[in-house]
Amino acid sequence: MSDTIDHPQPTPRRYRLTTADGVDIDAVLLRGTEPRTTAVVLANGFTGTYRSPHTRAVAESLVSIADVMTFDFRGHHGSGGYSTVGNAEIHDLEAVVAHLRGLGYTSIATVGFSMGAAVVVRHAAVHGGVCAVVSISCPSRWYYRGTRRMRLIHLGVGRAVGRFFLRSFRKVRVTDRRWEVRPAEPREIAGEIAPTPLLVIHGEADTYFPVSHATAIHDAAREPKELWLVPGMGHAERAVSPELRARLRSWLRERIPA
Repeated sequence: MSDTIDHPQPTPRRYRLTTADGVDIDAVLLRGTEPRTTAVVLANGFTGTYRSPHTRAVAESLVSIADVMTFDFRGHHGSGGYSTVGNAEIHDLEAVVAHLRGLGYTSIATVGFSMGAAVVVRHAAVHGGVCAVVSISCPSRWYYRGTRRMRLIHLGVGRAVGRFFLRSFRKVRVTDRRWEVRPAEPREIAGEIAPTPLLVIHGEADTYFPVSHATAIHDAAREPKELWLVPGMGHAERAVSPELRARLRSWLRERIPA
């Protein structure tokens, strides 16, 4: 299936949003040529940014069916504050969704990658108000250290030298405070998303989180739900192929009310 859709280049517009807890969020909205009331929000993984060519490719592939808003989570690149690696970031996503509602969008879907996937799952379960949720490469539980890559991530966010590296070389500022209250894990809260449709996508070659994370979330969710395990696919935004973008676009087209 081809990912190529003939349409004019989307027009980007940049916004500065403020979360309920006072953090400044850098966001960009890609609009189609005609006024629409449908939108998709893309939520990046940890260290990701809307400037990434991988995120832009997903956004541009979806703009044929809806306007698309991308943003940087707190502590990332152009946004303010400090990353909490998936906890307070729920406020960032709600600020984006609320802003889209204020612009007149009535049907909003959320698509998240890795950390962003955990955020969209929690957001849909806690806040609701979206018409579809897509979780890509999502951790099912917190503090997972079962792979080498995740052990390195924990070293990076848990030690001062790791946070210095992230700040200096990845433009990501991570808080040095531990979570005071553990939020519900994606596997614990996925059942609260229904009746909103949930799509769980996971690569069988993911080196961060094994497939068992995806099946745990899917098993915990209630209908309507789908699980796509993709052979050869790695982790998060970088692993989304043109074929998967096209397949995702078709799934969303059927679930976003016109």
